[in-house]
Amino acid sequence: MLSRLYGVLLPFFVSFLLAWLLDPLVSFIQHTCRVKFRGLSVAITLILFVGLMTLAVYMIIPAMGREIRAAAVGVEQYFANFDADKYFTPEQQEKIQHTLDGLNLESMLSYPEVRDGIKSLLPKIGSWITGGLNWLSELLVIFIGLLYLIFLMVAFPSIRANWRRYVPAKYLPQVSTIVHEMSVNMNAYFRGQGLVALCVGILFAIGFMIIGMPMGFAMGIFIGVLNLVPYMQALGIPPCILLCLVQSAQTGQPIWLTILLMAVVFIVVQTLQDTVLVPRIMGKVTGLGPAAILLSLSIWGALMGVIGMIIALPLTTLGLSCYKHYVLHEPFASEVEEKSERTRATMREKKKTGKSERVKGNE
Repeated sequence: MLSRLYGVLLPFFVSFLLAWLLDPLVSFIQHTCRVKFRGLSVAITLILFVGLMTLAVYMIIPAMGREIRAAAVGVEQYFANFDADKYFTPEQQEKIQHTLDGLNLESMLSYPEVRDGIKSLLPKIGSWITGGLNWLSELLVIFIGLLYLIFLMVAFPSIRANWRRYVPAKYLPQVSTIVHEMSVNMNAYFRGQGLVALCVGILFAIGFMIIGMPMGFAMGIFIGVLNLVPYMQALGIPPCILLCLVQSAQTGQPIWLTILLMAVVFIVVQTLQDTVLVPRIMGKVTGLGPAAILLSLSIWGALMGVIGMIIALPLTTLGLSCYKHYVLHEPFASEVEEKSERTRATMREKKKTGKSERVKGNE
């Protein structure tokens, strides 16, 4: 059933996640800024959110456009001034030329296997063209997701207050504890990982621009977006190598030098991320090792696609917390933190009481 309803449930799930992330801002506008109606607070939040996203795109797109045009000119110059003697020996060039001269397109097309492959490919091309017309259904999904988001943001206080009414009384304490633990984990993870991804993207953009890589700013932002999922920044290495080849053609630098500079940027940023950003921003949110993180990403990605990879770590952390609590009988991390906070508050109150008593005794 979940597999059949995946396409229907996905917009609702994404909208619920966005509504949950934006709810603190809606509450701040409604209560702190004293906006009377919840719907008006939701409208202001959506306007601010869309406005910030549009402003970011407006600031980023022109820079990316300039870098893409410069990279295109560089590629054109690279192929126009390509010198095979720099990369291939005369023997290798002779073998390549001999291979190209030996290619006979007519004889290749005469093979039955090739003809059958072309015949089977033509219907697929038609289906691909037809599939490109499905953008209308995708727009409909986006519109439905937007409606979900608005309705959920308006009703979020009611959902938060009344969801316990639908849980049987004997299970309510356990379910409430799990929901609270999940909220704490998701809150800490998404806000922390978003800030880490922003910092990493800025650091990569600065590093690539320093070494003069074409499209360095755009590639840095792209790797920052990939970093929303841990270890996914490795997918940015192949395009970075291609851009290093373009940089070598534009500047005349040796290819090994441009690739070495790119590797230095990756090593420096990754070191800063692992030693400074993640410990200070994320703290011990997940408590998972690299192998466990990769296994978690693989399992949840196979179950729920990209959304599963995004929420993999908080859900895995929640599962481990439940195992430790209900099997090993250890307290939840949120309960330990609340107990520590209550202890600190009690100590502060005792210090204030003792200080006031000393002041009265002196008087």
